[in-house]
Amino acid sequence: MKKLNYLWLVAAVLVFSSCNGNLEERVRDLEARVAVLEAGGTTASTPPSTPQADDVVAEPEVRPEGPLPEFEWETEEHDFGTITDGDIVEKTFSFTNVGEAPLIISNARATCGCTVPEWPKDPIAVGETGEILVRFNSRNKTGNQLKTVTVTANTFPSDSKVRIRANVLAAAAE
Repeated sequence: MKKLNYLWLVAAVLVFSSCNGNLEERVRDLEARVAVLEAGGTTASTPPSTPQADDVVAEPEVRPEGPLPEFEWETEEHDFGTITDGDIVEKTFSFTNVGEAPLIISNARATCGCTVPEWPKDPIAVGETGEILVRFNSRNKTGNQLKTVTVTANTFPSDSKVRIRANVLAAAAE
């Protein structure tokens, strides 16, 4: 139990201390290690027998029966260009439900706390449009940034992704 708590603490520190680098890969690695611990295995500093993130095989998603909703995004990626450290920028991603059933978004999550999505909580009828607002706080995030927001809905597959990019320059010294 102590190992599991320690691993979650390490994961939290990694997530909150840095949004730069390959955070998604590090999160997948930590999730794989947690899975090993939950299955009764051990994980030291990464012994040769410890499965790596790529070794963990997820069950394939099964297509549900019946009519399904479907996203048609106006755009799935936005580049803010060059911004200054500390700028807060936002992009609204518009979509249409081009499927055959009402679209229900159950979650939208970013890979980093510096990126916050807001999504409609009510169902989007067939043929109707909706929007997801993505707000990015560039404070202490200098350099090229790529942030992904995963949108989970009653579609197939259930996850869709939108992305924002920015080149964050250090603020001028005062």
